Amino acid sequence: MNVEWSASVMARAKRHAALGDPARLAIVDRLLLGDASPGELGQELGLPSNLLAHHLKLLDQVGLIERSRSEGDGRRTYLHLRTQALADTMPTPPRTALRVVFVCTHNSARSHLAAALWKRQSAVPAASAGTKPAQRVHPRALATARAHGLSLTPARTAHIDDTLRPDDLVVAVCDNAHEQLGTQVPDRLHWSVPDPTRTGTDDAFADALSDLPDRVDRLAPAVHPPGGSDD
Repeated sequence: MNVEWSASVMARAKRHAALGDPARLAIVDRLLLGDASPGELGQELGLPSNLLAHHLKLLDQVGLIERSRSEGDGRRTYLHLRTQALADTMPTPPRTALRVVFVCTHNSARSHLAAALWKRQSAVPAASAGTKPAQRVHPRALATARAHGLSLTPARTAHIDDTLRPDDLVVAVCDNAHEQLGTQVPDRLHWSVPDPTRTGTDDAFADALSDLPDRVDRLAPAVHPPGGSDD
């Protein structure tokens, strides 16, 4: 199969290749904390000057570092990590949605917790629903939310058929819901979060909640309403 990759993908691939060497990755790790001269880097990392120069050249070629002349000793240069280029190595594809709907099977725990976290991070509205909703939100989900300063109001369950609107982005936060939705909602995201109601312990609910913030943090900046700004 012939695939024509975009210039952006090719540039990211080159940055990944540059980061695939332990010495170059160590250089990037060091520059994350602050700028350094080549001499300082070589001394800290135990790299001879010729090998260090080779690694710096490759990092420079892929746009990960830049150099500046010292305002004190003009013979000295400092290396600065281009953090935006590093962040662009793993970009988040943008998504357009009027609302984000988090879906699990019973709409009694994970979907409510995810929606509550989302409302902290994004101006895009959120809702939750279930493919086979329970009669009520699980009491331990409510207790876990309260313990972490989250509000699950309104604390009631709903069926996805009664909730979903055009232009909603569906995020299935459990495997069963993802598999049950099938082709009903073809353009959806899936977060495989373990079901805390299987064991029903406080730890299980805490673990489910701890699985969600990083996922929400990564998705929230990428979702914009139609016609909204990506800035």
